[in-house]
Amino acid sequence: MLPPTPRLPEARALIELDRYFVVHAPRQTGKTTGLRTLASELMAEGDIAALAFSCERAKVARDDVGWGESMLLDSIREAAERSGLPKRLLPPDPWPQATPGSRIITALSEWCRRSPRRVVLFFDEIDALQGDSLVSFLCQLRDGHNARPDGQPFPTSVILCGLRDVRDYKAAVGADPDRRNPTSPFNIVTESLRLGDFTADQIGELYGQHTEATGQEFTKDAVDRVFELTQGQPWLVNAFAHEITFKMGVTGAVTAGQVDEAKERLIRARAVHLDSLAARLHEPRVKRVMEPVVAGSFPDLDPAFSEALSYVRDLGLIKQKPPLKVANPIYREVILRVLGDPAEQYMMADPHGFVMRDGRFDMERLLREFVVFWRQHGEVIVQQEGYHEAACQIILMAFLHRLVNGGGYLDREYAAGTKRLDVLVRWPYTGPDGERLVQREAMELKVWRAGKEDPLPEGLAQLDGYLDRLSLTTGVLVIFDRRPEAPPWSQRGTFDEATTPSGRQVTVLRG
Repeated sequence: MLPPTPRLPEARALIELDRYFVVHAPRQTGKTTGLRTLASELMAEGDIAALAFSCERAKVARDDVGWGESMLLDSIREAAERSGLPKRLLPPDPWPQATPGSRIITALSEWCRRSPRRVVLFFDEIDALQGDSLVSFLCQLRDGHNARPDGQPFPTSVILCGLRDVRDYKAAVGADPDRRNPTSPFNIVTESLRLGDFTADQIGELYGQHTEATGQEFTKDAVDRVFELTQGQPWLVNAFAHEITFKMGVTGAVTAGQVDEAKERLIRARAVHLDSLAARLHEPRVKRVMEPVVAGSFPDLDPAFSEALSYVRDLGLIKQKPPLKVANPIYREVILRVLGDPAEQYMMADPHGFVMRDGRFDMERLLREFVVFWRQHGEVIVQQEGYHEAACQIILMAFLHRLVNGGGYLDREYAAGTKRLDVLVRWPYTGPDGERLVQREAMELKVWRAGKEDPLPEGLAQLDGYLDRLSLTTGVLVIFDRRPEAPPWSQRGTFDEATTPSGRQVTVLRG
């Protein structure tokens, strides 16, 4: 395990300044571990009574403020007793009586009045509080914070830890998220701490600890490949190592090829972390951001989009900085597979029938079969697809996944504003002399939308660049016609040959 507190270097300074602040990050990134370690370190220094505890059990209270307060105070007491706090530092037992809606401020004030040390509290899983329970808690916290200059005892520092950035807490108590208010404990926008992902060096350090303990090495290529696929997302970094060393049972030095195998296994298994992210794809705020990302279109930049963008970034689904794209290749793959699951149920083709006698994949036949499928089912599935703007791309990706996944791999690249989706099919096979070879087929997907010019020239130039990057001489450009004047569905799916700006001969499929 990496030392957790160095990942939050600013937290210690803010606590010493008696600040209230937020630590936020996506799930499964090490927030809880970091906070508990920091609380233990503060306790050991002798002048702070620090306690980290979870607010999760209070989730069911929702708008029942009194019930929420009771469960929150119970969580604090139980965590204090489990932590081994000396008796003189424990919270009062019982908590003082108070009217619902003021029990938090009353209880914490009494605890701080009795405590010989400064009290620092880490409210982990603060997102669990919802509705009126959350609003009441934040209002009491603000009131206690603001009364400190008048001599009222109250925690000297409070850390709210969860998925949300500080603007969401300010909005919950009715404040303008963008307004600087010096009397508010939530005036900390520039000091809201985000627990970052691992760097490549940190992955190497983490895996190096495994090598020291077991003697099993992760090659540099393997470490680099893990970073490339995960972009340092902590849960994924650990999941790769667990999959390779435990589930796959690799005993020798871990290679980049074994990392790729683990990638496919993790995606197919759709572990809990990946499934929980995928389950959010149809939430309105998430869809508002992710649909233009998948479609390659430009989002409508209004205030509602900004709020949705902040939310999706906090979930960890997209990168923290522009351009607007999925956070890492693993999420990128899972998102398209999840969105394509309903369309895949329509597909009856046998994947084994697309493997030629020499072991290569019959890409030409796949395209012909897709045209038949598109004419029969495309109109219905497009209408049913929740991500309507990206429906054509999602359906073709589902078709490819259905037929390629049995023995090959799909690498997909997409981002908002690119106006395309790039696909690379990799198909391993055995050559005539027994050598291990990989067939590579590149495709680019574009959409002809209403009121726009034919995207053929732009698509040929973009495909040219993609092929150049892959060192391939030919590829496929697919153009889906979404215009009202598009040909009838029964006439869609025509093939043509075209030449890219650099002279490459490519196939053009108009769907």
